[in-house]
Order: sequence, then structure tokens, then C-alpha cells
Amino acid sequence: MRLYVGSLSYQTTEQELADLFGQVGQVVSATVITDRDSGRSKGFGFVEMSNDDEARKAIDQLNGTTLGSRQIIVNEAREKRDNSYGGNRGGGYNNSRGGSGRGGSRSSDRGGYSSRGY
Repeated sequence: MRLYVGSLSYQTTEQELADLFGQVGQVVSATVITDRDSGRSKGFGFVEMSNDDEARKAIDQLNGTTLGSRQIIVNEAREKRDNSYGGNRGGGYNNSRGGSGRGGSRSSDRGGYSSRGY
């Protein structure tokens, strides 16, 4: 089972996460999520435990505990959302046309079929 670990110190390493969760059960992987451009931690990560029982035990024992100087949040990770169209954060393709969403007259935009002599 994959676990979300939030409210991490920006200095927390993947090894520290693996060591902490390893006290509860077998850790398959531990990842701290970093910013693509700066390489700096985003303050959260994921830990994959070898089985669901150990994962639930880790949630029960580690949620709200302190790692470094921060009280961490541990819960079951949710499935990644579909980020089609740039995550739908506003603006973007579907919202940039205005009006009825039809984008105006195609025949004047691109010289539609009628102007091509079809």
C-alpha cells in the first residue's frame, strides 16, 4: 500500500523517511517529491509498504508524530488524478474561446469549404 506523507521539513531525505517507516514494517520505496526546476523538496512524499497491514500500522503509529522539527501527516495515498489539459487549473484551451465556446465562424477563420470551391 502506498502512503502519503505530508508536512515534511524541506531538509527531510528519502533515507530518513525509509528509516522512520522501517521501524513499523518493510519499506518497498520512499520518495520525497521535489520541484522540477529548483530541485527543492515540496514538503511531502510517498512511502510504499510491503503489505496493507504494515501500512495501516504505519498510519496509526506515525500520523501526527514528529520528524525533524515538523509534525507529519500520514495517510493512504489517493490515486493520481488525470491531468489532461494541464490539470484544469483555469484558463486553458476550453476556457479561452469566449462566447458560446464555438470559437466564431470557421469559414472566416480558415477559409472554410465554401471559399475553397468544394
